[in-house]
Amino acid sequence: QVQLVESGGGLMQAGVSLTLSCATSGLSNYAMVGWFRQAPGKDREFVVAFKWSGGSAKYADSVKGRFTISRDNAKNTVYLQMDSLKPEDTAVYYCAADRRCTAGSGCPRTWEAAYDYWGQGTQVTVSN
Repeated sequence: QVQLVESGGGLMQAGVSLTLSCATSGLSNYAMVGWFRQAPGKDREFVVAFKWSGGSAKYADSVKGRFTISRDNAKNTVYLQMDSLKPEDTAVYYCAADRRCTAGSGCPRTWEAAYDYWGQGTQVTVSN
């Protein structure tokens, strides 16, 4: 059974950095792991994802150059380092896993329906 547990959210000033963590269990080497976010009154949107076993990441244009996804295999943990935070980054951030993304499917996928497992979310609020 796959489990995802996020942590690390908080209230931040614009311009600072914050790192979110996603503790995982049960992921296979075929899985994609990523982050989505949902701002108040908006749909949940893709942020970044990569293959759990290794490979390049895919980023949303809005965070490219500011956010970095990484993993610690020994700890089964995925991190989202967020630099130069902006008020528009305010959202609930969700860790998600796509249990099996096969070649030719556009892996890692960027649409919400492709992801089978979700964490409970962690709130990030950025103020001016």
